[in-house]
Amino acid sequence: MADNTQPAENQPAFSIEKIYIKDLSLEVPNGSKSFLIREAPQVNVKLNTEAGPIEQDIFEVKLTVTVETVLPDKRTLFLVELTQAGIFRIRNIPESDLEQVLGIGCPNILFPYAREAVSEAIVRAGFQPVLLAPVNFEVLFKQSRQQPQAGGQGAPLQ
Repeated sequence: MADNTQPAENQPAFSIEKIYIKDLSLEVPNGSKSFLIREAPQVNVKLNTEAGPIEQDIFEVKLTVTVETVLPDKRTLFLVELTQAGIFRIRNIPESDLEQVLGIGCPNILFPYAREAVSEAIVRAGFQPVLLAPVNFEVLFKQSRQQPQAGGQGAPLQ
């Protein structure tokens, strides 16, 4: 009987090596005056993903989330910028599929961590939490492929 299985070293493999916050900044431009404002701000959210190799079969994927709250008079109440990153070991995945793993699969893994870190930073700054809505990274990935001139994979969310 013939064994049609591939040796383990030729099997596709995916593992998470590390998930971490690469960069986090929070700005409250109006300081303590911000807590006296009673107007409801508009919340603007932008996402961007970036991926690249670190070593053979090891990739870093970064998900950058920017949350800015703007008052009707255009003053910024607060601004949070977070880069949530992950190191992933990816082996024996065809090049055509690798882009999708890095642009869809990895950001899907990183997003819950980014969502929690953004909300936590905003609460620690003394504001009500901003809970980011779920994101369909497959749609963002496809949009970025249709508009390659935009650079990176990013889209503002409302």
